[in-house]
Amino acid sequence: MPRYYFDLRDKKGIALDEEGLELSGPRAVQAEAANSVADMARDAVLSTPLTGGRQEMAIDIRDAGGPIMQVTFCLEIEDLRSRSHARDH
Repeated sequence: MPRYYFDLRDKKGIALDEEGLELSGPRAVQAEAANSVADMARDAVLSTPLTGGRQEMAIDIRDAGGPIMQVTFCLEIEDLRSRSHARDH
């Protein structure tokens, strides 16, 4: 089975996957990318200040031959209470 590497990229830089995972093919790679996105999104929500913020992240997936897929996503948290208070004043 081929080995795939999932490099995580955010505003802090790139975390290279040195170990990789043996997966059966493109569908399994997509499923693993979905799990990784879910984990990154959870961590991003928990680390974003309560006042809100925006984060852009990506997973760059490669095999022995090089890049094969990129999954990018943006997470934005908006504090609706502070926005409504600003309009009231």
